[in-house]
Amino acid sequence: MPFAPTTLTMNEAETVLAEGLQAIAAGDTQIDLGALQHFDSAAIATLLAWQRASSNLGKTLHITQLPQGLGSLAKLYGVEPLLLR
Repeated sequence: MPFAPTTLTMNEAETVLAEGLQAIAAGDTQIDLGALQHFDSAAIATLLAWQRASSNLGKTLHITQLPQGLGSLAKLYGVEPLLLR
C-alpha cells in the first residue's frame, strides 16, 4: 500500500519525513498525495529528501496525485522535474 500523508507542513515535516523514509526503506516505492490537504514549502523539502533516499537505495520513487498547489510550488522553485520522474 502506498505511503499517503494527509498533512505536510513545517509542523509535521520531521515526523512525516521519518515515516516516509521508513516506508521507502521497507520497499515502498510509491507516495500517494491524493489525500494531502494541508501543505507548505516544507512538503517540497520532504519530497526531495524522499527522492534522494530512494535513489540512494537504487529505487525509483513514484509520486502520484500531486496536488495542483504543490505542483505549482515545485514549478516555482524549479524542482518539478526532480519530483515527477
